[in-house]
Amino acid sequence: MSVVLSPVPAPVHKTGITAGSAEQEFSFDAADFERVRQLIYQRAGISLHAGKQAMVYSRLSRRLRETGHRSFASYLQWLEHPGGTAGDAEWQEFVNCLTTNLTSFFREEHHFHELARDLATRTARPLRIWCNAASTGEEPYSIAMTVDEHSGSHGVSILASDIDTKVLATAARGVYAADSRGLSTERLRRHFLRGKGANAGFIRVKPELAKLVEFRSHNLMDTRWSLGDLFDIVFCRNVMIYFDAPTQRRVLERMHRSMNPGALLYVGHSENFSDARDLFRLRGKTIYERV
Repeated sequence: MSVVLSPVPAPVHKTGITAGSAEQEFSFDAADFERVRQLIYQRAGISLHAGKQAMVYSRLSRRLRETGHRSFASYLQWLEHPGGTAGDAEWQEFVNCLTTNLTSFFREEHHFHELARDLATRTARPLRIWCNAASTGEEPYSIAMTVDEHSGSHGVSILASDIDTKVLATAARGVYAADSRGLSTERLRRHFLRGKGANAGFIRVKPELAKLVEFRSHNLMDTRWSLGDLFDIVFCRNVMIYFDAPTQRRVLERMHRSMNPGALLYVGHSENFSDARDLFRLRGKTIYERV
């Protein structure tokens, strides 16, 4: 017989973060949180609002354990002055911890219907697509499936980027749960291999689809972008919501310079760039055209 135990309420620390054994482990006050906010803004352009203290503590506390620091103040001071390759690696871990990754296959499905229609009109020359904030890969592979189904793969290349190196590694593997959301029975059959034995319950992207996508680490805050030839289509969905208005403008300007005239920009359902009419004009539902 199983017994259900009622949870014991955790004490609350003076910083307002719910405490437990991990909360008692490290010192974390308002000044530490503000420093984290400044650092992630400078490094990745992400604006953390005041209600994210608990999230920051939870995600970064494992970095303190792994680096041997006993307080956030100590860790953050070391983060800013570690030097060398180890310092670069820890900055990447810091960013990886604080980025948000929420995705699925064919999320915001209307975009892929529009992409299919657009692909039908772009048959005269090679096509270059950029999927920014690719996360664990569902979005770029959804783009690749749409390309394969509606225009074939000849002459089409897809660059998929993200600032988080851990999710990019998952994306490059191309292995997912067999019951992943957004995949029809026909697409599972056409584009994926089913795992057997110890790999039962998983699927892998077929090599012919995977070869359409190149994964690359990229930080939108970098002042110089080295992404190669100009893009014809860019997916940058639910990214700008984490940036303040000045950061959005800087990113849009750089994105504008990386796109061919008339190229299309697909954005998230809650994103609106009406203040950037000199760069992009609205073409359809959350789809903009490069001016």
